[in-house]
Amino acid sequence: MPLFSLHSTTGLLRPFMSKPLARIKLQKFWKSTHNILLEGKNLILMGPPGSGKTSVGKILGHKLDCPVVDVDDDVLERKWNMSVSEKLQDVGDEQFLEEEGRALLNFSTSGSVISLTGSNPLHTSSMEHARKNAIVVYLDVQTQDIIDRLECMKVDRIVGQRSGASIGDILQKRKNIYKKWHDVRVLCQAGDDIETVADKVIDAVNRYQNQDSEAFLSTRSLSSDQRARECKTKYFSDAIVEGLASDGGLYIPEEGMPKIAAGDWERLIRATYAERAQVILERCIHPADVPAVILGEIIEKAYGENFDCNKIAPVRHLVGNQFILELFHGPTASFKDLALQFMPHIFAYCIPKTCNYVILVATSGDTGSAVLDGFGSLSDIDKQRIAVFCLYPENGISPLQKYQILVSQGQNRQALGVKSDFDFCQTAIKEIFNNADFTGFLTAEYGTILSTANSINWGRLLPQVVYHASSYLDLVSQGVISFGSPVDVCIPTGNFGNALAAVYAKQMGIPIRKIICASNQNHILTDFIKTGHYDLRGRKLQLSYSPSIDILKSSNLERYLHLISNGDGQLVKEFYRQLQNQGHCQLQDHIFQLLQQDLISDWCSEKDCLAAIHSVHSATGYILDPHTAVAKVVADRVQDRTCPVIISSTAHYSKFAPVILQALKIEDLKRSPLSQLHILDSFHPLPPSHKKLLNTLKMKDNTESKVCEADSDTVMGHMESFVQNTFLKVF
Repeated sequence: MPLFSLHSTTGLLRPFMSKPLARIKLQKFWKSTHNILLEGKNLILMGPPGSGKTSVGKILGHKLDCPVVDVDDDVLERKWNMSVSEKLQDVGDEQFLEEEGRALLNFSTSGSVISLTGSNPLHTSSMEHARKNAIVVYLDVQTQDIIDRLECMKVDRIVGQRSGASIGDILQKRKNIYKKWHDVRVLCQAGDDIETVADKVIDAVNRYQNQDSEAFLSTRSLSSDQRARECKTKYFSDAIVEGLASDGGLYIPEEGMPKIAAGDWERLIRATYAERAQVILERCIHPADVPAVILGEIIEKAYGENFDCNKIAPVRHLVGNQFILELFHGPTASFKDLALQFMPHIFAYCIPKTCNYVILVATSGDTGSAVLDGFGSLSDIDKQRIAVFCLYPENGISPLQKYQILVSQGQNRQALGVKSDFDFCQTAIKEIFNNADFTGFLTAEYGTILSTANSINWGRLLPQVVYHASSYLDLVSQGVISFGSPVDVCIPTGNFGNALAAVYAKQMGIPIRKIICASNQNHILTDFIKTGHYDLRGRKLQLSYSPSIDILKSSNLERYLHLISNGDGQLVKEFYRQLQNQGHCQLQDHIFQLLQQDLISDWCSEKDCLAAIHSVHSATGYILDPHTAVAKVVADRVQDRTCPVIISSTAHYSKFAPVILQALKIEDLKRSPLSQLHILDSFHPLPPSHKKLLNTLKMKDNTESKVCEADSDTVMGHMESFVQNTFLKVF
């Protein structure tokens, strides 16, 4: 039996119903029916013509025992006393859309399933009216699937299609309109029957109405019963706003990451980066925290013209089975932009409108400028209540990284150099957060609350999951692998956030086999992954060519330990208590074995880093930045070449021009940073020079550098002065 039939009046496809379902008598759409799922609201089905809204609506009405309204049959044709196709021929496209909209504006019901026409969402005022007391479900059917269905039935024109435009063009444009209205998205796969789609709708609406199923907890939380007694439930928005949990732990979703079915991943193979981000993040962020429409607007702001590559995070073949994931096309030329062009807008949406906030952040090089730039992109209204205070190791980052930080300062954004290393900066932030007297003083005197934009904040970490998933889908799209084939990923890491994002992508269903963690000479994380023993005793941070991973205390490791210990908050709490008090801690054997199922690690010397930059450029013309070179060396050493390996290129080489010139054996290293970039550009390298970095070096404003001693009280003094100068005192 065919799955689709031609609708008698509109000429559009509608799925056949099985005979028992066809006998279901449609209830009068004005009948009032109590339904627990809808709770008096309407359930609106929206989607392109041919997506099956009408038949899915009938099944939902039967399953939910509620009235069903088909806008075509029950609203338009009753009002017009003629078929929809006759009306369209009579008045033409523009007048048809207007009269269709007016008809919907004059229609009201409650507790019903309503199947819209494919063109209803084009009329703004009628959609605003319809969704006031409704949950709008978008039946997201792949454009090519719709085209195939319409071609099968010889339908060659839809409402709004002008001469010269293809159906595919119209459907693609309508996608941008549909995403303005939906509360819930249901991805429809090519093989789905209407019963399956109806069940997906019910599951999605259940999730929409049940925020408690997506609560957050601290990595150091104890049993759920104790949590229930001790504090109120925390949600995504709480985790974003607070940054760090009150017990010193890090926020995580209580039920873990959502699992996405293989078929849904395959739906994203041909999607853009922003489209992939929308679907993935909708699954991870409950709409009660951030509605899908708002999320879509934020994604459009985050991944647009501020990136110098329209693919946002493209994957490029390097050599053999190695592929480079280019994460440096954002405004500050590092992977941090992928999160920090997104996170500030989410933060601004989630915070209460009655408080001021200071984002307290530590940087090992790239985070600082990315945070300052990201929060600098907020609206003027948001800037009036959100400020950024950034700590960086004065002599622990590259000259260009420091320059980027300084020129990114503004009226509500300040950086402070500290005469120490990144570990001190990160520890100082945690101490400030846990200093109740100081935080209470800021709140009482200035109405100001602290939060963070380091990857200890869930809002920083979550967007990084997207590019690991996207890189895999790109390899499928390029024909390198088929979906389901495994890949390894190799990541230069010190704080473990980027690696953890790959773990979460794997947990969500991306077939990542091993996460390879690449360290430089500060290889405490590699030692831990190899032995299960985290040992800080006698370890001193060594400055390297790859400063962004010059880290000894890996903060995001805490989330990973919580994951592999099956949520054992007591184990995590004891691990970090012992690490703090004794300087070392050994994992239990069974936990260590679980760790090694996911992770491999090794480290790269400074000499090998320079050699890798030189050899790759000689062989391919491609220039690796020092962090990517570290990952390349480690991938060469430990990956078994039985599957592709995706190497995360976390920064553009231009940020480390002196190191690159040294690696390429160019002796004149005493030139200005701008001159050094011009020398590199003369090589016509791959990838090309980063234009925004060149523009940054031409800036002369806001380069004042403030520096202090490595003392937490001194840091707090500078911070208080900044808050005092930024926000009015509370009287």
